[in-house]
Order: sequence, then C-alpha cells, then structure tokens
Amino acid sequence: MTSPDQPQGDYIAEFIDGPFQNRTEARVLVHGRHEPRVAMMAGVESVISTLWYDEVDSRDVQGKLHVRYAFDASDSDPVEADEQPDSDLQYPS
Repeated sequence: MTSPDQPQGDYIAEFIDGPFQNRTEARVLVHGRHEPRVAMMAGVESVISTLWYDEVDSRDVQGKLHVRYAFDASDSDPVEADEQPDSDLQYPS
C-alpha cells in the first residue's frame, strides 16, 4: 500500500514556448495528479529568475501522460529576448 505523501508515477512536461521552448522533462505526479502551473528556474545574466508556465492541455502517448505548458510572461521575472533562444540561460544542474 502506498502512503498518500509518496509520488505515484511521473509524466512528461512539454514546454511549447518561452525560454524553455521545445524542452521536455519528466516530472513527478503528486497525489496522482500533474501540476497545472510550473515554476522553472534559470540563470539570466548571472541572476536566478523564476519563469512560470501554465498547462495548455494533456494527452496520453503510448500509455504515458504528456502535459503541454505555455510561458506566462506576465507572472515571470523579466528576461531579455535575443535572436538565439536559450543562448544566455544557464540551467541549474
């Protein structure tokens, strides 16, 4: 039997725009559910910034949950747009 505090699987988050555009990552389901809103952290010009993404939709791909997220620029820390996306972002490891 699983405790209610333990994760119950994972899903694939797909970031469809913004600084994390075209990135995917495995994320843990909490209480059997995916997050409707995700905070991502990135270093922009040596400053850690919080970037918010909101759920657009979800679907099943070969038995695995995939959730697409769109960038919410109005709630995110400001980032400078440049000609090469992600070129000045440093992702925490």
